Amino acid sequence: MTIGIIGAMDIELEYFQEAMTGFEKKKEGYHTFYVGSWKNEKVVMAKSGVGKVNAAMTAQKMIDLFQVENLIFTGVAGATNPELEVGDVVVSTSCQHHDLDASVLGFDRGTIPMYEGTSDFPGDSLLVELAYQAATTIQLNGMKVLKGKVVSGDQFIADKKHVEWLHKHFQADCVEMEGAAVAHVAHFHNVPFVIIRSISDKANGEATESFQTFMSKAAETSSKIVEQMIHKIYITRDK
Repeated sequence: MTIGIIGAMDIELEYFQEAMTGFEKKKEGYHTFYVGSWKNEKVVMAKSGVGKVNAAMTAQKMIDLFQVENLIFTGVAGATNPELEVGDVVVSTSCQHHDLDASVLGFDRGTIPMYEGTSDFPGDSLLVELAYQAATTIQLNGMKVLKGKVVSGDQFIADKKHVEWLHKHFQADCVEMEGAAVAHVAHFHNVPFVIIRSISDKANGEATESFQTFMSKAAETSSKIVEQMIHKIYITRDK
């Protein structure tokens, strides 16, 4: 079994790169994939780059080239649920594209037109539960852990009214720029996935300053959660 781990930025994967052993670098286009072992378990890891297209390409390549059987996207996000604070964690129960808008054709915002599948991609129930258990186990600095909805778009959200709209319209708990794209690819190929996001900012007018200040800590939190998950995935899947 191979687990795929994706992060959008270097800082979101530095912890894994330091922890992996015996890994081999494999270049595919602009992507570099790190294939090796982490805590004696088989892992392939890559930085996708920011944005939905980059994330989707990375997920597709992991499935095609490395036959990953589980996909985990880890990193940071802005809170849309007012109960969440910087340092809290969201484990995805589902993901949706918030910037997909065919409303002039009669489709609800976020709905993929003429698509036979769902537009709100459900996370794998086992991976969601394992991620939730891992997050609640480490409980860094009294952080809150929430199973919730992640919405994604090719926008860095820094507007309070937009945040309120995302929470109301999509029942979104956090917003970022990659998760729904990974979820879309994984769901299409029937590959179990989960998105783990540590809150780095409140996605409001103070987002830029907060993002820079708390990103490193939030990325480390997400990494530690994934570390707790990996061995449990192998044990559970092999039963």
